[in-house]
Amino acid sequence: MTVSVEEQFRIIMKGVEQVVSEETLKQKLSDAQKAGRPLRIKLGLDPSAPDIHLGHAVVLRKIRQMQDLGHRAVIIIGDFTGQIGDPSGKSKGRNALSKEQVQENALTYQTQIFKVLDRDKTEVLFNSEWLGKMNFEEVIRLAATTTVARILERDDFQNRYKNEVPIGLHEFFYPLMQAYDSVAIDADMELGGTDQTFNILMGRTLQKTLGKEPQAALFMPILEGLDGVEKMSKSLGNYIGVDEEAPSMFKKVMEVPDHLILKYFELATDVHPDQVEEIRRDLEQGKNPRDVKMELARIITSLYHTAEETRKAEDYYAAAFQEKGIPQEIPELIIEEEKDRLADIIPLLTKAKYTASNSEFRRLAAQGGVQLNGEKIADFDYVLVNGDVLKIGKKKFVRIVK
Repeated sequence: MTVSVEEQFRIIMKGVEQVVSEETLKQKLSDAQKAGRPLRIKLGLDPSAPDIHLGHAVVLRKIRQMQDLGHRAVIIIGDFTGQIGDPSGKSKGRNALSKEQVQENALTYQTQIFKVLDRDKTEVLFNSEWLGKMNFEEVIRLAATTTVARILERDDFQNRYKNEVPIGLHEFFYPLMQAYDSVAIDADMELGGTDQTFNILMGRTLQKTLGKEPQAALFMPILEGLDGVEKMSKSLGNYIGVDEEAPSMFKKVMEVPDHLILKYFELATDVHPDQVEEIRRDLEQGKNPRDVKMELARIITSLYHTAEETRKAEDYYAAAFQEKGIPQEIPELIIEEEKDRLADIIPLLTKAKYTASNSEFRRLAAQGGVQLNGEKIADFDYVLVNGDVLKIGKKKFVRIVK
């Protein structure tokens, strides 16, 4: 069944921060439908940080929604640009990656992006395929399509120039090279976060300069993490990773602050805009946010895990955190993957002052004074999983984080 241009536009625009422009996007959707062809949707990935969480997946989810409408994703792994380093939002230039580092990260990226994208509707290309073959004359011609003044419009370049922070001449080529990717693949549309605005609009400009139809540009907002304030980030510990086990993912979604429930439905799920509006009305009419978050947790977990794994994760959450009287705000204890037996972490618990000594913890456990997810435990060989909660004595709780 063919989806109308109007309905496609509604689905595509769900949660979008900015589009350049609505008219361009509608026209491209109409032209593609008349021609019976999919739009080519470009996403450039800089393979310097291949560990994907839900914040990174915002753009991927939007592309998946368009794939479900029949369009095609073209993923550009920046193996060539990654050796320069994107200075976007940086106070100084990013260190260039070695060819080996780029290739290793690119492989990791490909493993992770297909947790979201439809592999059959995705092309994965490396921009060294065209950038690595350009001769110096072609590079000069490319450089001649823009001006220094235009490049300096980028906020990060402006700030570094004003503050007398060195800017390498090669860094000026980064937005040009990324823009040329759009030319090389005949992109109909490019997606990115709001921090990529300058680079993506450069793609439109270069396409037009070289006589091609300029791409539509779609910008997705930044997703806040579990603290409800800062951008989702692994370094801040406020993230939900796409590789996390189902129980951990489900539990973390339940920790999303109430004021972000709708934003997570818009950016981290594929639910229809009409359903988002229903959820908005339910919340405004007094529905318990906790019940809404349960549905959010089911939906997000099921995007990355099987139905059976999602069901078990919900059962685990109910047993461990709803029925056992375990509080939601619990301090965390980070442990190493290879030292995950209960016996292994006793010294860590002592050091963090959850117990007076190692022997005191063992004595308390033997007397039934230590609980794991609401059940008494004295098996020191028990292997802890991410998200387990220990209750030590009557009042001390600690959540295990691997």
